[in-house]
Amino acid sequence: MATGTKVQQVVSNLEYDWLTVMQNKAEALQAYDKYVQDAHDANSQECVDLFTQLKQTEMDQIQEIRKHLMKTMSQS
Repeated sequence: MATGTKVQQVVSNLEYDWLTVMQNKAEALQAYDKYVQDAHDANSQECVDLFTQLKQTEMDQIQEIRKHLMKTMSQS
């Protein structure tokens, strides 16, 4: 902004970062559903198991990110 006045941000950089990471992880969850289906179609239980494990890891990370985001937002 060229006027030199300080404009309060509606969303802080840190909040934006957490929201972006969470969005990326949520998109990954959808991709893992497709990968699991592909592994089922290929009759590869080992791949089904690994994709399922990776999806669970993403879900766990999303929960942790939500905690950090809520904490960050409450401090704003």
